[in-house]
Amino acid sequence: MRRLITMVTVLAAALLGGVAATAPARAKPPGANGQIVFGRYSTALGDFQIFTANPDGTHQAQVLPGAAECPRWSPGGARILVCLADPSGLIRPATVRPSGSGFTLLETPDRTLNLGCWAWSPDSARLACEGWDDTNPNRPAGVFTVRSADGGGLVRVTANPSNHDVPGDYSPGGGRIVFLRITDSDSETGTLFVVNTDGSGLRRITTPGFAEDSGSWSPDGKWILFSNNKQKLFVVHPDGTGLHQISLDISGGYFASEPAWSPDGTKIVLRLFLASTGGQRLYTVRPTGSDLRPLAGTQGSEEFPDWGTHPLASTKA
Repeated sequence: MRRLITMVTVLAAALLGGVAATAPARAKPPGANGQIVFGRYSTALGDFQIFTANPDGTHQAQVLPGAAECPRWSPGGARILVCLADPSGLIRPATVRPSGSGFTLLETPDRTLNLGCWAWSPDSARLACEGWDDTNPNRPAGVFTVRSADGGGLVRVTANPSNHDVPGDYSPGGGRIVFLRITDSDSETGTLFVVNTDGSGLRRITTPGFAEDSGSWSPDGKWILFSNNKQKLFVVHPDGTGLHQISLDISGGYFASEPAWSPDGTKIVLRLFLASTGGQRLYTVRPTGSDLRPLAGTQGSEEFPDWGTHPLASTKA
């Protein structure tokens, strides 16, 4: 499930044991586009597994053997953030190297709070997470942040007593977070907001119920990219002005979702259903809507794409 994580499969105990925490990656520089990370649904597990690939879909590699969701590249491309269930059944963040080594489950002293983390801060020091407590109906869900090194230093950023707040991205400067406040649990649509990392300065940037996606902040800081409640691509300035649709240069109907900027801001990766083929897969496209290209080898069960700076796998034989 895209936002309300329902994973119950856990990684093997051997994977969790004996792994030391590693230092967070360096801050993400604007620059060359690297590999894309995504989740692929496994019918055997009943959940997603994490893969990396070049932007054309070549050199696909599975990162972890078990179930995980919400993969996100660290700013320097050295690690991948994922969400999974810990041995007690709570949702927790974890990080891993693209090779699958160095797996680190991030624990927290709060043993009733689920944390599905969706974004790295630009300096790699913190993670922005969707938090909720199934044991206490009086405890509001909301956006929380934690340290990326060990899961400690829990800070509440927002509170939503009626539904979930889902973080999308930090601003390039690191001082703000864009998030989706869900208002319709069935469709998982809602309203985009921007907030300071200390919880101040809350600002609505779309009309109520207009957004389906929690937002991807452009590397230059000028635009927030998202899919709306009709599954079309839109961008809006962080102050809520300049809202407009990105129309894809294709014939026939389509449904677009889960868009994310490339590191250099010249392309977008997204999940796309084409009415002309009746098929769904991951694509890349320019912000003008032109140059739509499929990721070869993606066939409809892939979600959560994120484009990082990790170097491309060699195309040489």
